[in-house]
Amino acid sequence: MNQIALGKRIRSERRARGLTQEQLAEKVDLSTTYIGFIERGERTMTLNTLTTIANELHVSIDYLLQDVVPLDSSVRTNRLNQLWSSASPSQQEMILNLIQTVLNSPPDC
Repeated sequence: MNQIALGKRIRSERRARGLTQEQLAEKVDLSTTYIGFIERGERTMTLNTLTTIANELHVSIDYLLQDVVPLDSSVRTNRLNQLWSSASPSQQEMILNLIQTVLNSPPDC
């Protein structure tokens, strides 16, 4: 498993939620040092720890692992559903317009 890719995804999601390492560590009952090790890919974690972090960041484990394991269609569908449900109605309309634009483009683009 690529611990560095997993750590980068966790760091990215933590930052996207405006959390410091200290805040995430407190929420998941781990040390700040250990969170740093995880984010740099220097430590492996148990499935329980991964689940706890994913739940706190409000993302699925498969999303965190998407850079680590190949995505199959069900993982993509789950991720699309997750993104869609987090979007506002106006953002959903923009997404639909963007998809339509892409589908109307020549396949060579």
